[in-house]
Amino acid sequence: MGLEDFLVSESNAAAVNLVDRWPDWPVGAAVIAGAKGSGKSHLANVWIARSGAKAFEASEISRETVPAVAAAGSVLIEDVQNVADEAALFHLLNLVREQRLQILLTTDAVPGDLAITLPDLRSRLKALPLAVIDPPDDALLRAVLVKLFADRQLSVEPHLVNYVLVRMERSMLAAERFVAGADRRALVLQRRVTRAIAAATLDALGY
Repeated sequence: MGLEDFLVSESNAAAVNLVDRWPDWPVGAAVIAGAKGSGKSHLANVWIARSGAKAFEASEISRETVPAVAAAGSVLIEDVQNVADEAALFHLLNLVREQRLQILLTTDAVPGDLAITLPDLRSRLKALPLAVIDPPDDALLRAVLVKLFADRQLSVEPHLVNYVLVRMERSMLAAERFVAGADRRALVLQRRVTRAIAAATLDALGY
């Protein structure tokens, strides 16, 4: 989960740059937004390694837990879309300046599109520096497929990667599911990953 294992392209360069700029953020908090499986957690782990931050789910933030969370100093708050106590999260963000906290928040949508009902929290989140991870482009997806296969000690031909690329869903999560499925199928058949195995895996995944 290190930065050396994170493949960078135009779709995620802004988020990588946001993490690289820490601790020189204009304020002590920032937001990374992107779909599930886009790489938010990977980058968040890179930031944890650099900052020594402790990780919390937004659903864990409450009036009772805010003091303990703030005491960590550097904090990762994941999945803001699942926040349960909006007032508590707003209070935590208010402590950024008072206690010089460093907070990185992740969410599956940009703050303005979240179903946040507390106006003050919505306004505060929208005002934070934001980096969006866009859907992966072909070059990134191709590189991810090759790397995922390599991580499993599997070698695949470029034409097979291209075959998969034009048929699968355009997401990192889909790439992970495909490679895992193709690997399982190849192990059962005791064969290398062929076009037939790729086709069967794509069909099983509904592509």
